Amino acid sequence: MNKAILNTSVQEFINTHLNTNITDLVLKGSPFNNLDTKELIEQIEAKKRCKNKLPTWFHTENIIYPNKLNIEQTSSEVTAKYKAELISGESLIDITGGFGVDDYYFSKHVNHVTHCEINDTLSKIVSHNFNILKANHIKTVTGDGLAYLKSSQNTYDWIYIDPSRRHHTKGKVFFLNDCLPNVPKHLNFLFNHTNQIIIKTSPLLDLSVGVSELNHIKSIHIIAVNNEVKELLWFLEKEYNQGISIKTINLTNTKHELFNFKWQDESSAQPSYSKPLNYIYEPNSSILKSGAFKLVSQKLNIFKLQQHAHLYTSNSLINFPGRCFKIRYTLPYNKKALKKENITKANITTRNFPESVQQIRKKFNIKDGGELYLFFTTNINDERIVVICEKTEITKH
Repeated sequence: MNKAILNTSVQEFINTHLNTNITDLVLKGSPFNNLDTKELIEQIEAKKRCKNKLPTWFHTENIIYPNKLNIEQTSSEVTAKYKAELISGESLIDITGGFGVDDYYFSKHVNHVTHCEINDTLSKIVSHNFNILKANHIKTVTGDGLAYLKSSQNTYDWIYIDPSRRHHTKGKVFFLNDCLPNVPKHLNFLFNHTNQIIIKTSPLLDLSVGVSELNHIKSIHIIAVNNEVKELLWFLEKEYNQGISIKTINLTNTKHELFNFKWQDESSAQPSYSKPLNYIYEPNSSILKSGAFKLVSQKLNIFKLQQHAHLYTSNSLINFPGRCFKIRYTLPYNKKALKKENITKANITTRNFPESVQQIRKKFNIKDGGELYLFFTTNINDERIVVICEKTEITKH
């Protein structure tokens, strides 16, 4: 870690050139004798990535940044705040600390947080930043988190793990057994030091695979931000062997969309089916990731359009965890019927439909945008249809 980065003139240069073409900066080289071009570019690129993802860091003076890959891999402040509000207690150890965003927010709900990071440079950067941010309840440890636990007799209220999905021989991996550390392999050891474990995993991990790899899962949180699934959060409790709670949440600027259920209930759920009624609903991405397609119908008392379409309908508008639309009318899918409507601009979605959005746009010469929404899907009679609608939502008084 080069502390010359903190010089006033260097900080001014970084802030002034956040939107400058990086290639131009590389060609010009560093204007500072005690800072090479690579170090300077690294700070600019990493800080720029923090503007929306980590605004607290971005707007705090004298923060030092690691390489941009560390920023890409870290939690956003939005998701870090959410997960921190799920816990409380005296102590937590993060054995895969990274840039420390999660630990910063954990420290607002847990009295003592230990941040372990195997990369010496990153550990020093994080320690510096915690001091700048006045995060006084966090202890930083340079070294392997598992090794630190093995050398310690300490127990913690929580152990937090964000396993690396970049294996040194297999490249990018998606199974927990292939991640580093291998959590399933070390689970019994970890439970010697805590009763509660939180594991953050990639949104690409299949839930059924994770359930098969891990024991004592109490709940799984599927966290989406503005309808994009960002991470899965697995809560494990020592000796817990009951049903798994699935908690889906979509965090937006205006609301939190929630839909919760028991993992085992989806297989026995009995959905109801109907042709399109007055309203149509599209679940948010966290629900789609959860696979609770039948339970959405059963729990919310609305109708499914078709077994594989994952669109829902009702006569009366409900407060739905996803997008809601008022149906104008429904057409059978054929070129003549749709051409007759003379629709030149619309938002298009396909669900259980053989053609892609791009193919449909080209076929019917429909541009993207506008107030119309077209759902190309299949109904309960396995007929291809087009549902023409407009966006709506529950009005709160």
